[in-house]
Amino acid sequence: MTDLDTTTPAAASRAPVDRYARWTGLATGALAAVWLSTLDHGDGVLYAVPAFGLCAVAGVLVGDALTAPARGAVRTAGLVPRRVRDYVPPRMTRLLAVLAIALVALLATAGAVASPDDLGRAGRELTLACRGMTETHGPWPGLYYGLPMLASLAVATGACGWALRRIATRPGDEQSRRDRSLAIVAAWGIVVSTSLLGAASTASGALSSMTCDGAAGTAADAVLLPLTLISLATAPWMVFTVCSPRAGWRRRAGTRR
Repeated sequence: MTDLDTTTPAAASRAPVDRYARWTGLATGALAAVWLSTLDHGDGVLYAVPAFGLCAVAGVLVGDALTAPARGAVRTAGLVPRRVRDYVPPRMTRLLAVLAIALVALLATAGAVASPDDLGRAGRELTLACRGMTETHGPWPGLYYGLPMLASLAVATGACGWALRRIATRPGDEQSRRDRSLAIVAAWGIVVSTSLLGAASTASGALSSMTCDGAAGTAADAVLLPLTLISLATAPWMVFTVCSPRAGWRRRAGTRR
């Protein structure tokens, strides 16, 4: 098989387009998150979380689409098929996969125990009864909020999976494929980590404010608190990775030489 493996100044000149598209996606997501968080007396923050992540994914995908692959002299290569897993960062991908599973499990559990609010909207609050009294707290990441989160995760997973396959199979140099795959995985990680942060912190806050949670609430907090802390650390790491692609660092280092 043949491949196009050399970079050219024309391709390098398009790098700012990629970078600006990523920043625009993050900025748009931040504005959308601020606007959504003010809706419904502040309860819209659980809608703001997936909105920010989806805008970040869109920015990375647009930047990749606007940046043509490097072109140059045709070189021969071995007849080895390129696979997506050869270009994604393994440790980051494994961590994010675990967090995604935790997010789905948390939203499924929260949805199963959620109750309607005073307006009859299902899956919006948590109601517990003990010692002859009933406690209700909202917002709660039940299906009312959980379904949009799961939908955003599904959309982001499909879009990023398609982008990774496109990057792995199109012409270009190996390092560019790895850099772009890193950005795509990080963009998907923004959706995963911010959604998990919102769901876990909201659930933990609701349980902490109730006295009827008992031993089950204590055990849940023991799980929710580490998930909150991990996602709190992972989210800015993913944002930084999207904002500062490694390809840009290498180009600047090469220029200084």
